[in-house]
Amino acid sequence: MMESDPVPSSSPGFGTPAHSLRKSRPNALPTKTSILPILLPPSTLRPVAFRTFTRKHNLTISSSALQALSTFVGKNCGSGWREDGLAERVLDEVAKSWKKAGGGVIVDEGKGASLRAILHTMESNMSGGRVVSGKHTSTDEAPSITTNTAQGSKYSKKEPPSPTLVPPEDRNITGDLDVNLHPRHWIRVVDAFDMPRLTYNADKKYFEVARSKPTLFPPSSHKSTLFRDRYNVVHQRLLRHESFHSSSGPSSGISRQYSSSATNQGYRLTPIANLLGRNGTSHLILGLLSISPTGDLTLSDLSGSIALDLRHARMVPENGAWLAPGMFVLVDGIYEEENIRGSTLGGNSGVGGAIGGIFVGVSICGPPCERRETSLGLNSQQTGREVSSSGGLGWIDFLGVGSERARGPRMRQIEAQYLRGMHKGTKFGRRPRVAIMSEVNLDNMRILDALRKIFSNYNDLRLEERPIVFVLIGNFVQKAIINSSGQVGSIEYKEYFDALSLTLSEFPALLQHSTFVFVPGDNDPWSSAFSSGAASIVPRHAISELFTSRVKRAFAMANTNLDSTQSSEPPGEAIWTSNPSRLSLFGPVHDIAIFRDDISNRLRRSAVGFSDDTNLTVAENMKVTAKETGVPETSEQPGSNLASTTLFARKLVKSILDQGNMSPFPLASRPVLWDYVSSLQLYPLPTALILADPEALPFCITYEGCHVINPGKLVPEGELSHVRWVEYDVLKNRGKVKHERF
Repeated sequence: MMESDPVPSSSPGFGTPAHSLRKSRPNALPTKTSILPILLPPSTLRPVAFRTFTRKHNLTISSSALQALSTFVGKNCGSGWREDGLAERVLDEVAKSWKKAGGGVIVDEGKGASLRAILHTMESNMSGGRVVSGKHTSTDEAPSITTNTAQGSKYSKKEPPSPTLVPPEDRNITGDLDVNLHPRHWIRVVDAFDMPRLTYNADKKYFEVARSKPTLFPPSSHKSTLFRDRYNVVHQRLLRHESFHSSSGPSSGISRQYSSSATNQGYRLTPIANLLGRNGTSHLILGLLSISPTGDLTLSDLSGSIALDLRHARMVPENGAWLAPGMFVLVDGIYEEENIRGSTLGGNSGVGGAIGGIFVGVSICGPPCERRETSLGLNSQQTGREVSSSGGLGWIDFLGVGSERARGPRMRQIEAQYLRGMHKGTKFGRRPRVAIMSEVNLDNMRILDALRKIFSNYNDLRLEERPIVFVLIGNFVQKAIINSSGQVGSIEYKEYFDALSLTLSEFPALLQHSTFVFVPGDNDPWSSAFSSGAASIVPRHAISELFTSRVKRAFAMANTNLDSTQSSEPPGEAIWTSNPSRLSLFGPVHDIAIFRDDISNRLRRSAVGFSDDTNLTVAENMKVTAKETGVPETSEQPGSNLASTTLFARKLVKSILDQGNMSPFPLASRPVLWDYVSSLQLYPLPTALILADPEALPFCITYEGCHVINPGKLVPEGELSHVRWVEYDVLKNRGKVKHERF
């Protein structure tokens, strides 16, 4: 009776105890204690929020988010938010939920994860100002993957790819489930038009997603935004260089003997507008090389422009890179007002226009490159490359495959476990390799014989030794696709790919166990119909499905004989992607950029010439760490053809990577779609760059941790029975030039 009595008597006459004898249920939740809400000002909560979000979780909280949190804490924690430590515990749970949802480093509504949704979920699970453990619902979702065969991208059906959210197909993969997946499950081909459209916010020093809808006919303001963003990215990257730190001297940057602007506090940049009234003084300027309407070489930054005299300037390092209009350069020199030319180039208009006088350059160089680990805030000395607390852009998802902080550690664990299983021979013992072929001119019958030789070599190997990805890069025809007399038309172009499908059908084992990626060139449809073989607009779309149906049918026929129940390996597929595009493996761990362009010829035509100076030394931090694979190092003797080829490759690589952009040219020489310019960005540096330039000889060179590969022409001119391509080892981040006769 006493157990069923809700309020037992405590009278001594009945001999009952002073407390209730109810039996508590083991799974019962604690009674929800009522909290008297208070009005908590954001300024009062700011110290606790700074200690929890910034110091503990390396997050930055905005003013609007602080206002929302102060309202939430005041309502749900009441007067005990400080004395009982309730606020700090609640804020800690909010920070963990924000990071788990893949939010950015700046906690703000609308930037990545939803703070409002996190607070709404947490409020229903609070009791007495505390979050009830075990009741907090997970935001993980079941995977729902669909394959976009046109672009080769895999995204969830429930939500589109977001630049700051973890792709939902990987959210619920925990434990050993993702480890047991075949490594080809982690391959993503990202089309240039599917990449996040990021713009750099100079005030917040952070990348933001462009909110405007992309279009092929944007307003004219987007054109100026294009170069402003490029300048801001290079500028913030330059200021993080050790040569511009006050704690380090200039000896580690540009050689002191060639810089008159060096001080004991490091280098300092001078805006062009600040040159007015400072005649005869030395300055270091970061600006954009350009040609004025009068034909003079000018230097421009966000504050103005000035005429540039490089007749006596010397490059650092000597002959180390090409510097052409459209590139950003560092110029150390002297400002002269109203010099002997007498031209003011628009008058002394000051800020916003061209200023009078001329800037006489003494030394010039490109902005020093920054390693990928530095840009992302990775500590390469630690195991697993954990993200350090020193800053960086680790929270930004540049490709739509997950950010370094959100997915990098887990993906590296999966890669490490896969490697251990591969060495033991118990799991997919297939080392990730990529076979890269460029200038695959299908209208040349010798090309099909060369491809048949390459595929035959790999088909004779064991499955463990075959590449998991084959990259075929255009131009797929030698002449532009134009429906006119004497030119190749659409019917002939389709027949060329039909012939390729017959060649591929001879090797069903490769089609079943590999991914084939096709990247177009300037001569491929449909842009070539308007450019007539000239430089077309980039990025450019993938080749239309009108021409690729037979190739896809060959893969479908090969996969019908594949027993998918015996292996977790996905079937082989053909992916037609844009130019440029990205190939990702294990999320953000391996990022391979692919770009087809005749870039070396364009650089040599438009580069600025300098006087030779054999006594000019190379600054230590500007040296290129290069390795020519496939050729003995002892054969690189001064004056030999091999040495000149290697120097040419180093010069080409340094020219591109220092600019952080695949197309650092004026829009007149290389047109660019203004709203998709972020797809051309090489910041942070990818792990590898496939720079398919058929006019340059094949090479494999590493510069600042980025491995640059040029496969050259598949069949060199004058060598009709010789085929060459590059085999790239993803895990070693090294490529090797392969040669065969057929």
